[in-house]
Order: sequence, then C-alpha cells, then structure tokens
Amino acid sequence: MRLKISTRKIGNTIIVDCYGYVVFGDETTLLREQVKALLPSSPQIVLNLRDVTFMDSSGMGTLIELYTSTKKAGGSLKLANLTKRIRDALTIAKLILVFETFADEHAAVSSFLTKPA
Repeated sequence: MRLKISTRKIGNTIIVDCYGYVVFGDETTLLREQVKALLPSSPQIVLNLRDVTFMDSSGMGTLIELYTSTKKAGGSLKLANLTKRIRDALTIAKLILVFETFADEHAAVSSFLTKPA
C-alpha cells in the first residue's frame, strides 16, 4: 500500500497524517521530502501514524533522520496514534526510547505548549 500524506496546522504545530506503508523507496523519500519542506514554516511536527499499517527498517531510519532534522531546525518531532504493530516494532528496535509518543494528536500538540521546569 503506497504511502499517502496530508498536512494540517493546529496553532504553530503541523500535523502530518500518514496513510499506508512507510517502507524503503518512494514512500520514505516522500515522507522525508514532505516533512523537511515543512520545517522552515514550523519545526514543531507531529506525525500521526494512526493509519500506518507497516513500517520497515528504512521507515524507522527515516523517522530518526526527521527527528534529527527537526532538532537542527530548533524544533521537535513527536509521534501520535501509534498502532500496536508500529509501537512493537519501535520497541524492539529500542527507538521508542528516542521519540516522545502520545495517545492522540491533541496530547502531542499540547506537549509543545508545556514548558519544562
């Protein structure tokens, strides 16, 4: 299943809705290019993965690359709505420890508004 992406903005945060597979090839290239193009307008990005049904190691590598790119842009990449399958894959790869994950996009967006003590 090809990856489809749509974007929307809530306040200063951009929500990237992903549908389908995040796998090596056109899908990871599309995700990388779309998110990196958004960084100049807002480096606060939430990837909504609710409708991602499969992610391979290349997809996970792309998430790490986007995480690094958003940090360099002075922002942050957060993950929302992880399916059990995607959460399990990120856990096995120990990447779940790298990303801030949230049950839904609203919690992820709200986390940008919370200032650390």
